[in-house]
Amino acid sequence: KAYGYIIDYRDLFNSLESAITDYTTGALDGYDEADVEGLLKDRVKQGREDLDEALEKIRALVEPVAAPKGTLEYQHYFVASLPGDASEIKANEAKRVELYKAVSGLVRAYTALANDMAAAGYSDAEAAAIKNEVAHFVAVRDEVELGAGENIDMKQFEAGMRALLDTYVQADPSEVVATFEKGLVDLIVERGEDALDTLPPGIRKTPEAAAETIVNNVRKTIVDERALNPRYYDKMSELLDALIEQRRQEALDYRAYLQELLELATKVGKKESDTVYPEWAKNGAQRALVDFSFPDPDLAVLVDETVMREKEHGWVGNRMRERALARRLHHVLPADFDRFDELFELVKARDEYR
Repeated sequence: KAYGYIIDYRDLFNSLESAITDYTTGALDGYDEADVEGLLKDRVKQGREDLDEALEKIRALVEPVAAPKGTLEYQHYFVASLPGDASEIKANEAKRVELYKAVSGLVRAYTALANDMAAAGYSDAEAAAIKNEVAHFVAVRDEVELGAGENIDMKQFEAGMRALLDTYVQADPSEVVATFEKGLVDLIVERGEDALDTLPPGIRKTPEAAAETIVNNVRKTIVDERALNPRYYDKMSELLDALIEQRRQEALDYRAYLQELLELATKVGKKESDTVYPEWAKNGAQRALVDFSFPDPDLAVLVDETVMREKEHGWVGNRMRERALARRLHHVLPADFDRFDELFELVKARDEYR
């Protein structure tokens, strides 16, 4: 809790004011008034100050967002103005973190005072407007986090924050957020086009925002998973770029564009490939080696066998054991092989080789 409370359930304090006076009389004698000013703060007064400060902070934070400050404008400012631009999404990460913190602080300040808005001096109209504003910024936060592919859980909110939102701010959005615990791409794999029905209202009602949200989530998956199979995810990235360009050139209408995005998201989520793999490549690690496109296809088999034979327990993260395995791989690869670092990162990233 932000503040402490005294619950007089047995009426032991006939007069709380008298009790405080008795407790403090003489206790602070000899101290300057300035030294003890504010020692016993009024909770409601402090609560209003905290809420006003939190509102000012979030308003200032979103001031640069372009008018009319709708879902798409927030996405462009906090995520990326160009759909799927991984570097811009990364560059805007600090702004998103500030947004998440500011909204969290606003929710804490509001829920601490929600039952005492009148006592804090707010009129009914002001209290209603503030409640709507808090709900708006919570929705913005959810949409931005999902738009950036970061809406995996509620870790940014401390324990119990979602319950407070449901109690004091809104109810329906909590159900929407809960559906994205696995991430949007995984949800598309599970539900197909029906996954769009679970998007937050602001995104769902704005076709362009829905498309950009899918693009950004697919891009994030590609970036995050690339080390597992660089060539495969590079190909998926190229396909995504081609789709974005077709839409930019207006070669695809929105409906066709959205359908193509859903198909690509499903392919990326399932790690599907058009490659016909050899019989020996049965798991993801072996198929990643095939996709690696060695100058000699037999090298993929040789690398797989060498890693499985020579790796030591707990080798990933152990400098000595990593070097030992690297030496073994160097011995079986051609002297002019110039992609060793990329290959070794792939091997380290695969659970099958741990």
